[in-house]
Amino acid sequence: MTQRERQILNWIEENPLISQQELAEKAGITRSSVAVHISNLMKKGYITGKGYIVHTAPYVTVVGGVNMDIGGWPSEVPVDRDSNPGAVRMSLGGVGRNIAHNMSLLGLDVRMVTAFGDDLYAQKIAASCGELGIDISQSPVIPEGHTSTYLFINDEKGDMLLAVSDMDIYRHLTPQLLSQRQKLLSGSQVLVIDTNIPAESIAYLAENCPVPIFADPVSTAKAVKLQPVLGRLHTLKPNRIEAELLSGVAITDEASLRAAADALLATGLHRVFISLGGDGVFAADRSGERVHLPVLPAEMVNTTGCGDAFMAAITWAYLAGTDLTGTAKAGLAASAIAMEGAETINPAMSAESLKLRAGL
Repeated sequence: MTQRERQILNWIEENPLISQQELAEKAGITRSSVAVHISNLMKKGYITGKGYIVHTAPYVTVVGGVNMDIGGWPSEVPVDRDSNPGAVRMSLGGVGRNIAHNMSLLGLDVRMVTAFGDDLYAQKIAASCGELGIDISQSPVIPEGHTSTYLFINDEKGDMLLAVSDMDIYRHLTPQLLSQRQKLLSGSQVLVIDTNIPAESIAYLAENCPVPIFADPVSTAKAVKLQPVLGRLHTLKPNRIEAELLSGVAITDEASLRAAADALLATGLHRVFISLGGDGVFAADRSGERVHLPVLPAEMVNTTGCGDAFMAAITWAYLAGTDLTGTAKAGLAASAIAMEGAETINPAMSAESLKLRAGL
């Protein structure tokens, strides 16, 4: 769905009896242009006939962070406490936004709830979401707020050395704000969350949303927000350290890896995918299936967005009815595609390329 189609559909949802002329005046375009957009919406199955009966197509909602990412890549081995020659780039990011972007490239209908600052970064992110067809109409703009910004430095191989994040704006994503969007949240096929949002908001979602919730712990500092609600989540995607923290099991070998997964599943989780970096992924579910898969061959350019691509892919695979092993393969394939792109999101991501890479 294009940005203009989304805009027109929102107006029709507010007033199903609105005329094409009224829509044209609202949009600042001709009536004939409105007719074309409505025809496209009808072909895509979003609306039916005059009087406009609105059909809500299956969708996924992401509740989490959007950032302006600023990254630095030294051209040689970096020297501490010194200026290093290299390249600096700006790109759109945020765990939630990156997941949403990848899911959009995989062909999913994506809605997103986040908080925007009242600034140029927000305008740039909003424009990109519109181009991708990601619906952000339920995301508030905070007056005088500053859109979240994430600064990272990679080494000469593309691995992250350190990062600094300014994410104060997410305190505005309160349970009260989310409760006002309950219909959107509860109507999702899957709800994907990241831990950039407040702990009380995560608790609200876990308690009040009767849909499968997929959670990305983001970091060890933020992963603790998930501890009280693990049993209400469907799928968890931690890395090794986050899995140790949330399970209480030190992971030192294959046996302890299985024990950590078992401890997490014992809370009530349905599935867990433990990312092991270069050692692949360990996946487990409540049925007793366990699988440890290696990483797929890939040319490493930038690993920053691999985890976000993995989460998008396992959501996509779940919705496609893929089994645990196939879902893990999809995640690894998405990570391989992601790391081959210079930017956080590789535009080469697609359902077709993912299936080919994963052998699905």
